Amino acid sequence: MPPPGAGPLRPAGPLSAPRRPVSRAFAAAACLVLGTGLLCGAVAGSWLTEGADTRTAAQIAYDNGRDAWHNASVDALFPPVVDGIGAGPGGSDRRWTRVAVAPDRSCRDAENPSLAKALAPAGCVRQLRATYLDATRTDLVTVGVRTVKADQDTLKALRHRFAAKGLADDADLMPRTYAPEGTPAAPFGAEQRATWTVRVLTDIPVVVSAVAGFADGRTVPTPQPAADAVRPGTTTVAAEAGLGHDAKGLADRIEATFRAAAGSTTRTTEASP
Repeated sequence: MPPPGAGPLRPAGPLSAPRRPVSRAFAAAACLVLGTGLLCGAVAGSWLTEGADTRTAAQIAYDNGRDAWHNASVDALFPPVVDGIGAGPGGSDRRWTRVAVAPDRSCRDAENPSLAKALAPAGCVRQLRATYLDATRTDLVTVGVRTVKADQDTLKALRHRFAAKGLADDADLMPRTYAPEGTPAAPFGAEQRATWTVRVLTDIPVVVSAVAGFADGRTVPTPQPAADAVRPGTTTVAAEAGLGHDAKGLADRIEATFRAAAGSTTRTTEASP
């Protein structure tokens, strides 16, 4: 019996009632652990992505293009033999054999000063040149590749300027030949230049040029841009000899080797800037 004055016995409350504070503490702890985990995960994720390469494939190819001149072999960039399927007049095939490769040079005095001045906004890393002889041993072509420092926006602006002002067709900007003594290219001097092309690329930081002339040393009083010399019906010396096709065709293929070395998927086009 209850002692005198005591109220009636009441049933005890539910068994969970005394544990309610513990459950709340557990839930709070769980939330703390979960929140800390999410926070740590976010921090770890930032650590992992901070050093990751987030460049696009095009950006990587552009950056690789600046180093192609020393990362790829000479034979990869200037192949010993270049086949120009359909590159000649009327879609005929051409073949060029490399006869001379210039040592890679710094940009000072490596190119026509007027052309170098026009390209100055892009800066310069290296100037490369090689000279080829066609299969008939009639024509010589010097191909030049200028690796530049500029970013893509600067090169796009430069390309636009070349097109707007017709700089690629300006004879004062005609590229130099590379004609070392003791090679079949020896007779190929400034007076032998008959046609040329200059292209400012924008997918890789490179300017490609080509200048063509006769292998027998004959002079050409009035050189003509390759873009004009390849037009059907043109009757100039450069056009009738197919020299415009030589300059354009070989420049196209050397463009392609540098793009391949950089990993660019942009296709070579025949258009000058």
